[in-house]
Amino acid sequence: MTVQALTAKEVTQKIFNKEPLFILDVRNKNDFSDWKIEGHYFDHLNVPYFDLLDGVEDILGEIPSDKEVLVVCAKEGSSVMVSEMLSEAGLSVSYLKGGMKAWSEHLEPVKVGDLKDGGEMYQFVRIGKGCLSYMILSNGEAAIIDATRMADVFIDFSKKKGATITHVFDTHLHADHISGGRVIAEKTNATYWLPPKDAEEVVFDYQPLEEGNDIIIGNTTIRIQPLYSPGHTIGSTSFIVDDQYLLSGDILFIDSIGRPDLAGMAEDWVGDLRETLYDRYKALSKDLIVLPAHFMIIDELNEDGSVGKKLNTLFSENHGLNIEDETEFRHLVTDNLPPQPNAYQEIRETNMGKINPDDEKQREMEIGPNRCAIR
Repeated sequence: MTVQALTAKEVTQKIFNKEPLFILDVRNKNDFSDWKIEGHYFDHLNVPYFDLLDGVEDILGEIPSDKEVLVVCAKEGSSVMVSEMLSEAGLSVSYLKGGMKAWSEHLEPVKVGDLKDGGEMYQFVRIGKGCLSYMILSNGEAAIIDATRMADVFIDFSKKKGATITHVFDTHLHADHISGGRVIAEKTNATYWLPPKDAEEVVFDYQPLEEGNDIIIGNTTIRIQPLYSPGHTIGSTSFIVDDQYLLSGDILFIDSIGRPDLAGMAEDWVGDLRETLYDRYKALSKDLIVLPAHFMIIDELNEDGSVGKKLNTLFSENHGLNIEDETEFRHLVTDNLPPQPNAYQEIRETNMGKINPDDEKQREMEIGPNRCAIR
């Protein structure tokens, strides 16, 4: 009996639309507890595939008849087989096409808004990993900030918009995911920009991203103004775009702040992190809309699926921006760190150009949730 497949894009729309979904996840318990598909109204049942080889009769009573049911596994095969068994037992179910591998790699473009001189700002939501990338479009030119390794998604989208990619930026040397910036720049002959303080060990050419070096996109006055903002890394650089948006990289998130330890420098960089958040950012216009490089939990998504809030809202609501005592702040940042991202040192070396793992190895290195924040 043929069962239906749901794509990662279709599941993403269910999250954006706040639709209910019941997920039967047949991966092993450790993988499930580490990372799963989350939605506002998603319920989960985790039963490893190997426990279902003799049949699904024991779990039929745990699967609701009044909700859409999706079966999920790592790469698709196991979920297809379990879906077929459930279908033969009389249930209507679907499986996730491409499994969690496809979920990890899906990018959903969401328009954030219009720019003052006719341009557009798009956010690419990597829903399964919590990564956020950006494309600025103006007068037939495009700039990309914090691209993930799925380079063709950005290139194809810019072509669809009739724009040529002229500039590619990374706000910092990423440690939780592999950047697509260099590949995009090579494929499109765009200029690739990196903060020089993060790039001392890179083995490829780049343009140094420094304060006072505005970059014009298109023939308009849409300036991308870099703002040196260390703390997550020593080179972390934010962007103010069109005097409307603050792209904060991994320094400031909607409900959390960046961690300073992914280069082993938490004690050294915690002061930089505080200075960026409490001095540099406080001096900026509170009407700027903060657009971070990651989100942590599904509740951070806005109604349209985008992630972003005004800076003044974050200064009133984000606990990490409201710790007056410096010792308490240092304690929060250095003693309260979540687990390190999977393979973070290998990811850093890949982003430096020191190692060049194949596509399958890159997928393995990135598997798991985003772990760039301190909550």
